[in-house]
Amino acid sequence: MKLFKKNQSNKERIIRLIVGLTFCIPFFTHGYTISYLLLGIGSILIFNAISGVCMIYKIIGYSTCKVK
Repeated sequence: MKLFKKNQSNKERIIRLIVGLTFCIPFFTHGYTISYLLLGIGSILIFNAISGVCMIYKIIGYSTCKVK
């Protein structure tokens, strides 16, 4: 039994991973306050990319996966 049904295409997952990693870089290279916000957003994007599940998509009933 799956807890969550995947609702992101592989292309979208790769884009989210790249953007998420890019958002996390300032936290490790600079000490600015905005870096914490970017780290939070980046972490969420990385989690979404790894899991393949976007909770906002789930709430509104949207999916970028191809129907099987």
